[in-house]
Amino acid sequence: MYRFLATLTPKKLQEGFEKLIGYSTVSMNSEKFLGFSIVFGPLLAITISLYAKIFLKVPLLIGFVIMLALFYASIYFFLVLKSDAKAKFVDKILPDVLQLMASNLRAGFTTDKAFLLSARPEFGPFQKEINNVGKEITTGKEIDHALMGMTKRIRSEKLSKTIALINSGIKSGGELASLLEQTGKNLRQEEMIDSRIRASVMMYVIFIFSAVCFGSPLLFGLSSFLVGIITTNIASIDIPKEAAGSMPISFSDVAISTDFVILFSVVFLITSSIMGSFIIGLISKGKEREGIRYIPILIALSLAVFFIVRKGIGSMLGGLF
Repeated sequence: MYRFLATLTPKKLQEGFEKLIGYSTVSMNSEKFLGFSIVFGPLLAITISLYAKIFLKVPLLIGFVIMLALFYASIYFFLVLKSDAKAKFVDKILPDVLQLMASNLRAGFTTDKAFLLSARPEFGPFQKEINNVGKEITTGKEIDHALMGMTKRIRSEKLSKTIALINSGIKSGGELASLLEQTGKNLRQEEMIDSRIRASVMMYVIFIFSAVCFGSPLLFGLSSFLVGIITTNIASIDIPKEAAGSMPISFSDVAISTDFVILFSVVFLITSSIMGSFIIGLISKGKEREGIRYIPILIALSLAVFFIVRKGIGSMLGGLF
C-alpha cells in the first residue's frame, strides 16, 4: 500500500525523496518511506489538532495545517541532517582510507584490489560503499564509473574531488600511490585549519546563544510585567474632570493589553531562536542547516527564561503594586 501511494505523488517529489534517502543512512526503501509519511502525517496532524482544539481552543483546520506542515518539515530536515552526518563522517575518515589505499598500492595490489582492501569495520557506512563499488567492478563495470557512482550516494564535496582526482590519476597512468598519500595529508591539514577557525569563532556563538536564550527573554519578561503594572495602575486612577483640565499631561486608557504583549514576546522569541540557530550553524559549521538541531533547545530555553522571569518579578514586586 505504501509503495502504491508513493507512485501517486509527482515524479520530481519521488526523485528528490529517493535522492535524500540515498544520501542518508536510512535503510528503508524510498517509496515505502514516502508512502508511510503520506499515511502517518495526516493521522498524526489530525490527532494533535483535535487535542489542541479541546484544550487550547485552536481552530481545527488551522491546527491541522500547522501540524501537517511541521511533520513534513521535520521529515525533510531529518533526512538532510542524516545525509550531512554521513558526509561529515566520510570526510573525517577519508584521509585514513587514502593512506590505507596508498599502502596497498605500494604492496603491489591493483587499483581495484587496493581500494577493496581499504574497507574496514571502523569506517562505518563508508565500508558498505566500498563493498558496493567492489561488487560493481566484479560484475564488469568500469572502475571510474563505479567510483563516481559513490558520489551519488554520499553528498560530500571532498569525496567528489578525491574521486575525480583518483580517476584522473588512473587515466593518466601516474604514480597513484604518491598522489593518494599527498591528498590524504592535504585533507588532514584542511581539517586542522577548519578546527582552528571554529575555535576562533566560538566567542560569537556564545554571544548569540546568550543573547537569544537569556538577554531577550529577560528584557521581554521585565517589559511585559511593567506593561501589566502600568495598565492596572492607570486604570485605577480617578482624576476629577476639573483637575484633569488644569494638568499639563493627560491620562487615557492603555490600548495595549498584557496578553498582547505576552503573545508578541513569545512569537518574537520563537522567531529569534530559529534565526539564531541558523546563524550559529552558519558560523560554527559553515552551513545554515547545521543549526536546525539547535532550534528546539533555543526555543525551550528562551521561553523558559521568559516565563521564569515574569514569575520571579511578579512574586518579588507584585505586592508593591
